[in-house]
Amino acid sequence: MPPVLSLSGVSKTYGPTTALADVSFSLAPGEVVALVGPSGAGKSTVFRCVTRLVDPDNGSVSVLGRDLAGLGGRALREARRDIGLIFQQFNLIGRMSALDNVLAGRMGHVATWRVVARMFPAADRQLALACLDRVGLLDKAYQRADSLSGGQQQRVAIARVLAQRSRVLLADEPVSSLDPKAADTVLGVLRTVARENGIAVLCSLHQVDLARRFADRVVALRGGRVVLEAPAGALTPTAFADIYGTPEPPAGGPAPSSCEAPPRIAAA
Repeated sequence: MPPVLSLSGVSKTYGPTTALADVSFSLAPGEVVALVGPSGAGKSTVFRCVTRLVDPDNGSVSVLGRDLAGLGGRALREARRDIGLIFQQFNLIGRMSALDNVLAGRMGHVATWRVVARMFPAADRQLALACLDRVGLLDKAYQRADSLSGGQQQRVAIARVLAQRSRVLLADEPVSSLDPKAADTVLGVLRTVARENGIAVLCSLHQVDLARRFADRVVALRGGRVVLEAPAGALTPTAFADIYGTPEPPAGGPAPSSCEAPPRIAAA
């Protein structure tokens, strides 16, 4: 089966700092891949390249076989519809209901005036309710988002990606602010929706024990280079020490930070 997301020879520098160097890996439909590595290893730059917030200096990024390089205007908007995003901070509108936040995932599929007026077609509303049901939050559909727990808000964000009908899901530290029970629930939901919907999930994680338990494969970066690409079970204590340059902390603890981060840049 052809990959849904593919990076081939991707390199990126910020001034004198090498953020990525010849990075190549791919994701199959329904696969969950954990992106791990020290702070500054290049994980955020991978996400920026996939979303075209920055362009790689060399190499290519393809989604559903379409090279994102050079896309603009309508073609880029259409490509981005296939890429769903989940963030550490949930990125929900607190004063809006869970249902309205999920409906925001339909923005790329309906007329702008419907989005502004919150007049979504009945079929979209039914889809959004079904997506909330998939993540176990149908009973919270009409509650304000800011009244929900952190784990519930992250599940609303997952439902929004389902409503978007994305084929690739980028999850940037989605559980780093959650307690262990909520983190397990959110990652379990992510894995289930990936399997059942054929969504390729690329999830950056600091908690390596979670990567072992919930991911199919791991891609480890250090100094902008891929130093390990293997089934999650290959992330042994020895491999951890090679990636992070330090012994593994107790289970549940975050991985150490041992690389200087590249300079921040404004989103294009």
